[in-house]
Amino acid sequence: MGTPFSNLNEFRDILAQFSAIDTAAMDGAVARNAMLTKPGGALGRLEEIAIWYAGWRGNPRPALEKPQVIVFAGNHGVCAKGISAFPPEVTVQMVANFEHGGAAINQLSKAFGAEMSVVPLDLDTPTADFSEGPAMTEDEVIAALSAGWDAVNPDADLLVVGEMGIGNTTAAAAVAYALYGGEAEEWVGRGTGVDNSGLKRKTRVVEMGIRANPSTKEDALEALRCVGGRELAGMTGAIAAARYHRIPVILDGFICTASAAVLEVAAEGALDHCIAGHVSAEAAHPRLLKKLNKEPLLALCLRLGEGSGAALAIGVLKGAIACHSGMATFDEAGVSDG
Repeated sequence: MGTPFSNLNEFRDILAQFSAIDTAAMDGAVARNAMLTKPGGALGRLEEIAIWYAGWRGNPRPALEKPQVIVFAGNHGVCAKGISAFPPEVTVQMVANFEHGGAAINQLSKAFGAEMSVVPLDLDTPTADFSEGPAMTEDEVIAALSAGWDAVNPDADLLVVGEMGIGNTTAAAAVAYALYGGEAEEWVGRGTGVDNSGLKRKTRVVEMGIRANPSTKEDALEALRCVGGRELAGMTGAIAAARYHRIPVILDGFICTASAAVLEVAAEGALDHCIAGHVSAEAAHPRLLKKLNKEPLLALCLRLGEGSGAALAIGVLKGAIACHSGMATFDEAGVSDG
C-alpha cells in the first residue's frame, strides 16, 4: 500500500503519533498470570515478556504463530578507508548465500518457524564515504526507510530484523557516537575481526565522520542519514512499521540496536514494542543496551549479525507465550492455590 511518508519530516510526524501498549490486554494478561498453576514469579522473565507481548498484540491470552525475519543488505563507501577485515564484495556473496538458504539465519528462522526474506539495497551503489560528508541524501535514506517499512508483513505477529554489510559496524559505531556522545573509542569494536591498527583506523574514521557531519549531533535521523547506511535505515524503517502495525520486535546485536536507537532518540518511547534478544560480543553493545534500558534475554557471545541472536530468542518468547496461554489455571486444574 506504500509508505505513509515521503520525507524525513513526515517520518518524524509518524514517530510522534505512535500508539501506546493496550493496557486492558496487559491487565488481563497480568490477571491470567496470577491464576496459573505455579507460584507467583516462578517463571521469572518469561512471565514479564509474555505480559508485554499480550499488551502489544491486544490479547490477554495471545499466540505466536507468524514470526517474520528480514535481513537487509547494503554496501558502504567508507570501506575505502580500510575499516574492515573483509572486502565489500562479500556483501553480495552473502546475499546469495541467504537466498539459497545456506546462512546461520536461514537455519534459525526455519528452526523457530519464521518466514525469512532478504532485502538487498542498491548493492551496486555504496553509500558515500561518511568521513568526507553525508553517506546518503535525504531521498536515499527515505528510499531505504521505505524499503524497510514495506518489507514488514502486517499479518506477522513478531518481527526480527538483521543485516549484512561489510563496514557496517563502523557505521553503527558512528550512529551510536552521534546519538549518545562520549568518546568514539567507546563505540568502536572489532567487527569482523580487525587487528589493533584496524581498530584505531575505525576510531579515527568515526571521529572524522562526526566532524564532517555536524548535524548528526543535533538530530537522530540526520545521524542515520549522514553516517549510517542503507541496511541500517532499512532496519529502522522496519522497526517503525512494526510499531505502526503493533507487531512486537526482538532486537538483534549492536548494528540492529544502533538502528533502533535512532527511533528512541527521535521520539522517546518509540521502542516500547521492542525487547533485546541478546547481548553480543561486540564491545559497545552492552553500553548501547544500557542507554536504551533493554535487558537482553540471552548472552551467548554471538557476533554474527544477520538477526541470528534475535532469531534464537524467538524460542524464548515462544516458550513464554506457550506457558502463559497454554497452562491451566488453579481452578481449571483443581489445584489449591493456598
